Formats: sequence, structure tokens, C-alpha cells
Amino acid sequence: MTMRTRTDALLIVGFCAFLFFYGMGQFGLIGADEPRYAQVAREMAERHDWITPALGGRPWLEKPPLYYWQAMLVYSVRGVSDATARVPSAIDATLLVVAVYLFFRRFRRGVEVDAALITASCAGVIGYARAASMDMALAATFSIGMLAWWAWRESDKRIYLGVFYAFMALGMLAKGPVAPFLAAAIIVILAAMTREFRLISRTLWLPGILLFCAFALPWYIAVEMRNPQFFREFILEHNLARFSTDLYHHRQPFWYYLPVTAVALMPWTVFVVTAFVEPVRAWWAERKSGSVALDLELQFRLFACCWLVAPVVFFSISQSKLPGYILPAVPAGAALLADYLYQHLERDTAVSKWQAVLHAVVAAAPIVPALLIAYAVWQHRLPAGRPMFVALAIAFVLCAAIALTLVSRLGLRMLRFVTLVPVVVAVAAVMKLGTTAIDQTLSARPLAVELASVETHPMPVALYGVSRELEYGLVFYRNQILLHYESGIVPAEEHLLVAPATWKDNVAGQTAGRRVLLLGHDASQSVDYYWVSAAGTKP
Repeated sequence: MTMRTRTDALLIVGFCAFLFFYGMGQFGLIGADEPRYAQVAREMAERHDWITPALGGRPWLEKPPLYYWQAMLVYSVRGVSDATARVPSAIDATLLVVAVYLFFRRFRRGVEVDAALITASCAGVIGYARAASMDMALAATFSIGMLAWWAWRESDKRIYLGVFYAFMALGMLAKGPVAPFLAAAIIVILAAMTREFRLISRTLWLPGILLFCAFALPWYIAVEMRNPQFFREFILEHNLARFSTDLYHHRQPFWYYLPVTAVALMPWTVFVVTAFVEPVRAWWAERKSGSVALDLELQFRLFACCWLVAPVVFFSISQSKLPGYILPAVPAGAALLADYLYQHLERDTAVSKWQAVLHAVVAAAPIVPALLIAYAVWQHRLPAGRPMFVALAIAFVLCAAIALTLVSRLGLRMLRFVTLVPVVVAVAAVMKLGTTAIDQTLSARPLAVELASVETHPMPVALYGVSRELEYGLVFYRNQILLHYESGIVPAEEHLLVAPATWKDNVAGQTAGRRVLLLGHDASQSVDYYWVSAAGTKP
């Protein structure tokens, strides 16, 4: 291993360790999805069942098993916790960064470290690398597969095409048929843009198709055999109905993914847009001139453009929209920018003043909410006065330093360094200043700790009118099936009850004739928790 390779490895390991792994257990699982997926993996592990995902003892067939399998393996080594539930996504993100590095080292040597660190530092990658969800698994497997496809396209080595099919199969195990569908769409669009339709037939390689089937289909067949409702629930409801209707109440405007993609690509958004416009203009000029053959370099940049746009357009058409859906597009933006640097560093291209200023503003802007995150989480707004002034002053200094560096003679050669500084500062600020507020307000972990502290022996827990996020969080942290007063079934045995503070009259009506003791109030979640005696106990 050469000195340069060792330096590259240290840089990539260091940044991945900090951006993806550092402090991942400092706040509890948040939202409804994180604790739910973590609990499904736990229940599968406890039952030693690698086929049927289950929640509360019942089949949970919304998602394929790749994340659950990864979490089960991590649980078996490190035990079950909120931190270990997030480890699979961090590992997937790291593998993605390594794959980007290896690809550029082989095909665009000289910018491989830039490509890897740009990918690692995109806001979307950092955010979902720290989440117990399927989005990072899909983004990583899909992106590695697309890089492998282009490696085959450029080298004509079938081994890369086999890797493409294998990772598309893993993508299908990560989140369903969206992975091969998007890959097919990207390849068809590229073939149309380059007028090289033989790419489609050449990609349809029988050994690769058989490899895809061998990897992807066994679980789908096994789960359908055990659960005949799987096709209806997974394919019809959670794929087709989710795409074509607002069945799960995630409706957003058509243009929703434009700002989401811009944020996911931060702090590199400005240069990604520049890197996107350049090959599209070149392609349009070639098309107008009647040129048939496009050079391979332009084709790669068009490929990255198609890869960036296809997920955004596809999910913009969908009636159900969530931010994580377009995560597979983010590595395409990183690859496009890395190739832009590959082209322009050789020519020693200068950075225009408008580019430098816009990029500096976008790169430094996250410093402000990062430094004020605790206040923003507690108060749902940013503060005025001195805290805001200090945060703006720090952001301004960074912004000025970035802009002045980029317009200097060093220009693009310093882009990676000056942009990574605010990324590191922002992540460090969030982890240092914001984790307590995030834990207290967005996670069920503190409430679960409170409930454990007030019970003298393990008791059932019932809920009445609480949010889905709190419900699934308590399911994970209590590791028990929770009961619901809304169902009309009030537990006959002694139990704990969690209900919104405004529902005191409802609680009194449901527990009439039983002893009820208010144990405490969780202000951050706006809920009270009670001890309720067994039925028949005199009040």
C-alpha cells in the first residue's frame, strides 16, 4: 500500500466514522419508522425467523428484509439498542463511499478522494446514514449497482455487469421493485439521449438476469408461501397504491422534490447544478448539429444526469412523497460533481465570483441552525438577539473565507477542503448542542425511562390518544405489545396508562370504578402517565 493510498484510507475512514457513526446513540429513535423497523428486526431475531417480518407478534409485510437482516446480525454481536439499530445504515453509507472511491480511482483517477468525501458529506447521506430505516440500504445498493453498470459500459468487462445485477437484487431486497425499475429507466433514457439503443439489449444479459433472480426471488417466494396476503399488502398496497394514491397521507405538491433534492445535496448544491447544466448544454449542441456519436466522457456525464433526474421525476409523479425516497439520486450528484472537477482541474479552470459567493452561502448557511438547534427544537423557531447574532457572525466569517479562497488562484483545488470545514463544524455542533433537546422532544426514550422508574414490577402499558411516533417508540423501548383504550378494550389487570394531558376527562370516563393514580407528566411529549388498578378494586 502506497503512502497516498494510506492517506486516502485514513481520510475516508476518519470522515465516515465522524459523519456516520459518532454519537449515533446520543438521542433515541425518532419518528414512527425508526423504532418500528428496529422492533421488527428485534422480533425476527427473537423468533430466529429470517423470512417473515413481524411487529407485535403479527406479520409486518410493508418492507423487504435487507435492513432487518442487517440489524439482526448487529443485534447478535452488540445487543439491541437505539445505537445498534442505526449501525446498518452507517455501514451501508460507508460501503457506498468506498465504492465511489474505488470507481473513480479506476476510471477517473485523481479525484477519487474528492468523489468519496463529496458523497459522504452530502446532507442527505449524513442524515439517513444515522437513521434506522431502509432508505440508506436502497441508496447504497442502487448506487453501487449503477456505478458497476457504467464500469461495464466503459470497460466492457462482464464481471461489472454481474455486480450490477447482484446489487439491483440487493436493492430489491432493500425496498422492493423500485430499484430495478429506476435502473431500467435510467438506462433507457441514456440510450435514447445517446441514440445507442443497443445498450438496452446488451444490458439484458442472461447470466446476470439469472444472478438477479437467484439473489432476489428466494425471499419473495418464501414469504409469499408463508403469508398468502404478502402480494396484496406489499405489492398492491405498499407499492402500487402508495405510488398512485395518497393512501398513507403523504401528499405533497409536484415540485416538492426540487427543494428536497437541493437540501439533500448541500453543501454541494451550487456546483452540482453547474456540473449538471454543462453536459446537458453540450448534448443539446451536439444534437442540434446532427452529430451521432458522443464521446465516452460526455456519455458518462449524461449518465450521471439521468441518474440524478430519474428518481426525482419518478417520485414527483407519485401521490405519496417522503424526503427519503429520492436518496438514490444524491450519489449521482456527487459523481457528477467529481467528474466536473476531473475535467476542470486539468484545465485549471477558475471559479467565477457568483459561483464562489453562492457556494459559500449554501455551505455556511447550515451553521446557523446547527448552533441554534436546541432552541429551535424546543421552541420550533430560531431565536432573536445575541444567540442569532453570534451564529450569523460565525457563518459570515466562514462564508467569507470560503468565497475568498475559491476566487483565489487555488480555486477548485481547495473546494473540497473549504467545504468540508463547515460540514464538520455543523455536525459537531448538532451532536454537542442538540442531542439532549432532540432526545427529550422527539424520542420516546425519556418517557420509557420514566415509566420504568415508577413501576415496582413489569406491568402492561396502555395508550389513549397518543401519536404514532410515541406509540412505536414505546413499543421499542418497552419491548412489549401496547394496549389501546381507543379499541374499547380496557385491560382488566393492573397497568400503566399514557394519555395526552388534555384527555383527563376521557381517562376518568374509561377508568370509572377503578383506582387511578397520576404518576407524572412528560412536558416535552405533553402526556400524563397513570397507574390504573385491576378491575374490581375499590377506588
